[in-house]
Amino acid sequence: MARVIVDVMLKPEILDAQGQAIARALPRLGFSGVSAVRQGKRFEVELEGPADEAALAEVRKMAETLLANTVIEDYAVSVEP
Repeated sequence: MARVIVDVMLKPEILDAQGQAIARALPRLGFSGVSAVRQGKRFEVELEGPADEAALAEVRKMAETLLANTVIEDYAVSVEP
């Protein structure tokens, strides 16, 4: 069994209102030194077999079809060690 991670983030040119709200709230909560925050999603996909190239291609297809809105979001696929 293998675990594949899909990280989804807004593209850099897309305004991240939630990230900005978090960045503004941090100083009020006593945290300093943070210049920016970007908010995203993480999906952990457990595969029945090994994380070979065919399985990773399937996970990429999942990301493009369902997990990410590729118009406004980028995604990265990695295998958890």
